[in-house]
Amino acid sequence: MSPQPLVSVIIDSYNYGHYIEEAIDSVLSQDFPSEKMELLVVDDGSTDDTAARVRKYGDRLKYFYKPNGGQASAFNMGCANAQGEIIALLDADDYFLPGKLKRVVSEFAQHPDAGMVYHRLQEYHTRTGKRVEGYFTPVSGNVAASRDALLSYVLYPTSALAFRRLSIAPLLPIPERLIIQADSHLTGLIIFLAPVVAVPESLSVYRMHDNNLFHSASSELDETRTRRRIATREILVDDLKAWLVASGKDLSDPDLHALFMQWRLTQEGDQFQLQTPGRLRLFRHLWQYNTYFRPRLTPRHLAVNYVQAFASLLLGYDHLDRFDVWLQRARRLVRPSRREAASRP
Repeated sequence: MSPQPLVSVIIDSYNYGHYIEEAIDSVLSQDFPSEKMELLVVDDGSTDDTAARVRKYGDRLKYFYKPNGGQASAFNMGCANAQGEIIALLDADDYFLPGKLKRVVSEFAQHPDAGMVYHRLQEYHTRTGKRVEGYFTPVSGNVAASRDALLSYVLYPTSALAFRRLSIAPLLPIPERLIIQADSHLTGLIIFLAPVVAVPESLSVYRMHDNNLFHSASSELDETRTRRRIATREILVDDLKAWLVASGKDLSDPDLHALFMQWRLTQEGDQFQLQTPGRLRLFRHLWQYNTYFRPRLTPRHLAVNYVQAFASLLLGYDHLDRFDVWLQRARRLVRPSRREAASRP
């Protein structure tokens, strides 16, 4: 039996003192040999009580304070100081579930060529106090070798990710322009370097709250976050393309073209929230969405989307929600008729 590898857990934090202890405790309480795990907390210039809360743990962890520079700079500091063969990431406002590290290490042992293990997240909605299983599309193996796998692959957040240190070495340091979503640099490019393993069970909890830098717990339009997503996505796409070109990839390759069309369509969806599109542009967007996101969609979903695309020519962007109302009414009409048919002798 091969010896247990050293695992480095990196917690990045900025003014999350009120969450940091739960994150730390979730790591230190793992059923995992303490001598085979190190915990590094990188404080990205917090001005709250993070430092005081972390220092209470003494030598059970390594604490690093740096001037505020964003998530990429925090990850870079953590990776530069980590000693482990495996690096697991955790945002300070999230936490690990019991058994997380043992399962991740087991998956790396079973797949010695894997560069990343990622998994489903439970979502904890602070407004309601409810925990629900998050959306997850498991894609494992050599993702970049298959068009369907490449277009089905979803980039999951920090607290779902663990990497083999040697595999991500060519991706470090992460470009520090990525103030947020720095994990997407790693997840977006690791598939071109090594196979990945998707674990369908939830092994961490992702906290949904009003202070999330990227997603909001509120369903209301948040223009600041929308603009932040657009700006970050633009930086990230430029970064991904530059790395691929430097690695000898041809961006005109049909599979890569399709991949970046997904990014473009996602970007357009956010831009529409800020500037209402014309009906023809919206129709083209919805039609292209079906074309490039097809591997992620069921036949029923595709059919509904195509009908919605034509409905957009009639309704426009501001009234497209009427289509959902019509669809719900149609479903209610169909369901009773099915029950009546089932009751007939």
